[in-house]
Amino acid sequence: MRCEVCGRKIHSSPITAVIEGARLTVCVECSKHGRIVTQDEYTPKSKPLGKQSAHIPVMTQKKKPEIKVEITQEIIEDYTMKIRQAREKLGLTHEDLAKRINEKTSVIGKLETGKISPSNILATKLEHALKIKLLTPITEEKAAPQTPKAVKRELTLGDLIQLDNKSSEEQTERKPS
Repeated sequence: MRCEVCGRKIHSSPITAVIEGARLTVCVECSKHGRIVTQDEYTPKSKPLGKQSAHIPVMTQKKKPEIKVEITQEIIEDYTMKIRQAREKLGLTHEDLAKRINEKTSVIGKLETGKISPSNILATKLEHALKIKLLTPITEEKAAPQTPKAVKRELTLGDLIQLDNKSSEEQTERKPS
């Protein structure tokens, strides 16, 4: 039997894979380009075309569940200083800390200089390794309603007329004391 992608002879058992929507019998090398399926996973459905008896197979795929992530924590503002101070307090070099948290040395340097900010996963690793607190719960700041500031500009004729009308109304409303 030959691979339907590259044409090589298949020495071991053939693999069925879906590559770009097509179900193919492929070798081990070519199976990496698609998703390996079993006969049960890929069952083509037949769809009639009008009065003809011809059928076109339609591939059915399982719908992937949507993952909703709610962000509840944020990185503190002075994380660069906290990381550097904690690392130096423990007597660790960039290389030592990088090995402890399974990250590159350059990442540690960039974190301490503020060139990058840590993801929540990296911040958690750093918290455990350095015994510090980098993540804080998100606080929703309620902004005070802002009153529009008076615009400083020159008066126009319309403004003067309105001012004149207001002053004449105030004079008629006032009663002598």
